[in-house]
Amino acid sequence: MKKILYFALALLVASCSGKDNADYIPPYTEGGMDFSQGAKPIIDPGSDTPRDPAVVGENQIKIISFNIRTGGADSGTAHAWTERRSGTPQMLSVENPTIFGLQEAQLYQADFVKSSLEGYDYVGVSRDTGTAAGAGERMPIFWKTSLVQLEDWGTFWLSSTPEIPSVGWAEGSTYRRCATWARFRHIATGKRFFYINTHLDLVRDNRIYGMDLIVKKLKELNPSAYPSFLTGDMNESWPSAVFDPLNGVMDNLRETASETDHFGTFNGFKSASSIIDFIFVSGFKPVSYRTVNESWNGIKFISDHFPISGLVEFEE
Repeated sequence: MKKILYFALALLVASCSGKDNADYIPPYTEGGMDFSQGAKPIIDPGSDTPRDPAVVGENQIKIISFNIRTGGADSGTAHAWTERRSGTPQMLSVENPTIFGLQEAQLYQADFVKSSLEGYDYVGVSRDTGTAAGAGERMPIFWKTSLVQLEDWGTFWLSSTPEIPSVGWAEGSTYRRCATWARFRHIATGKRFFYINTHLDLVRDNRIYGMDLIVKKLKELNPSAYPSFLTGDMNESWPSAVFDPLNGVMDNLRETASETDHFGTFNGFKSASSIIDFIFVSGFKPVSYRTVNESWNGIKFISDHFPISGLVEFEE
């Protein structure tokens, strides 16, 4: 009875927090993890000794998806943005992505990441205002300017009115959800590719409809069917009907890469974890997938999600 009361209290506190994903509590067991979702224990190497940046081949693309945890949450705690932010530049410098997508990023967080990394730029707008300088979370896409060239980009909202900031289809929807898209040219090969970065809703019907819209937009905005990426915090574990629209369209890199893992991606700043962050690809040869769950700059949890990393190659 005591455990039930504690869990109910946690749900009540989370639902009143007003912080995106603070009111999302994925399945977990007290003092451990929910292994029914295929998650594995968190690696704690006990050291964050910097290593050389990852090597990315001329015909390869390294991609990262990272829910950075909105900077407005956790004020006055050890998990406040000001306490954990220094770990993110070190992680990105070592992982050395060609492109990466953030979720839950406030403007000052996105700007901090850009100013802390040499040679990257980004695009993205507030999900609440639809403007680059507007307040509110955004799903920015970053790219290394020496390796890829931005050709076009935009934003659509996961709703019945995708052209304007709006909430989803289901009754009781609270947050505006959007997806940032971009088309790039890979400088070394001259090949083009397409990228969508998103954060699906807490309401399951909105996740179902949202993924269906994403697949429709992928075909609409990428009529040449260039090789594509889809990244994001999907608030859903695999497999699930939410991902059915991707069947025959994109592959889950975690499942197709020959070098991979199944560590949890949501950590909640503790050992509990589940897999709700994903990298999907099409038109690429999968090489590797990795959950980036080490400590960085002395910080064990640089967010309540672990970044996830993928490496792919252009098909000949």
